[in-house]
Amino acid sequence: MEIRDFTVDITDAQIKDLRERLARARLPEAETVDDWSQGIPLAYLRELAEYWARDYDMSRVATRLNALPQFHAAIDELGVHFLHIRSPHSQARPLIMTHGWPGSVLEFLNVIGPLTDPPAHGGAAEDAFHLVIPALPGYGFSDKPSRPGTGVSRIAAAWHQLMGHLGYPEYYAQGGDWGAFVTATMGIQRPEGLLGIHVNMALTSPGALSKLGELTPDEQRMLARAKRFRDHETGYSTQQRTRPQTLGYGLADSPTGQLAWIVEKFYAWTDCNGHPENAVSRDEMLDNVTLYWLTNTATSSARLYWESFASQGVDDITVPSAYSLFPEELVVVSERWLRTRFTDLRYYHQTERGGHFAAFEQPEIFVREVREGIRALR
Repeated sequence: MEIRDFTVDITDAQIKDLRERLARARLPEAETVDDWSQGIPLAYLRELAEYWARDYDMSRVATRLNALPQFHAAIDELGVHFLHIRSPHSQARPLIMTHGWPGSVLEFLNVIGPLTDPPAHGGAAEDAFHLVIPALPGYGFSDKPSRPGTGVSRIAAAWHQLMGHLGYPEYYAQGGDWGAFVTATMGIQRPEGLLGIHVNMALTSPGALSKLGELTPDEQRMLARAKRFRDHETGYSTQQRTRPQTLGYGLADSPTGQLAWIVEKFYAWTDCNGHPENAVSRDEMLDNVTLYWLTNTATSSARLYWESFASQGVDDITVPSAYSLFPEELVVVSERWLRTRFTDLRYYHQTERGGHFAAFEQPEIFVREVREGIRALR
């Protein structure tokens, strides 16, 4: 494995091109409803695009990432960008954290300090972690796979190799969205040295619940929520898992299109009380969109759905596990339902707030859940 230092470099030419494209965007007519049921409203999209072009600090992504130790690793021909922040505390435990779509390593930036140096943020030194935060292949500054075969299983194996090469023979893993699938797959693969996993999104077999007897009212609501998600929120995944290349042409050519494609999810998937900026700040949303735009990863990130969506089974996960249920997560499961798959579940807890982008939306709650969840795995 080859590892080199990495620095984000955003050029004036890239910024000029982005601003010019935003200025000449051709927009559709306004929606015919007064809500988000047809997608992101025109007035809000125009407001965001104008702010992005005129007022947003285009250097924010580079500044925020370059303030941290960054590296690029070649892992079995996979080029992976990752952050590696070592804790100052000798008892710190290694933890690899994985993002999903349409997220990035940026969603973890506000939790790095509290997780690596808890005493500096009101915590205890025994809860300190050495953090490894990789960008999924095809996302951010990781390389884009040039041939088929880079799905969740391969990524999970690569993460284990990375941790070993960094000098962590024993470690924990954490993830949400695709990161949860990668983390769960690591739990299925059970590589030597993986001590346990923490996820803030988990799936299990719907059939397993039917074998548990009469459903509780909460479980009935969980099934109803899953049905609503399938009926109203899966258009994006159908396109990305079937025709990511076709989708990518429009998103690669139009920053306004990329903006709309991502920000709609910050409305639909967060605990935002009707407006995405109640959950994630405008600048942080634009940081994330800017990262996708500058790296031209709309297509390569969507391709992970094509690679992995159909192969996601519900094999048993037997490593020590922890699950934090954020109330506005896309799909939620009860403890007894989860135990049908996570056979060594040590921690199950529902938080008071938060949604799909847990670390982004509620960094303090996320930090608490990671600390308590992994503490239960020791």
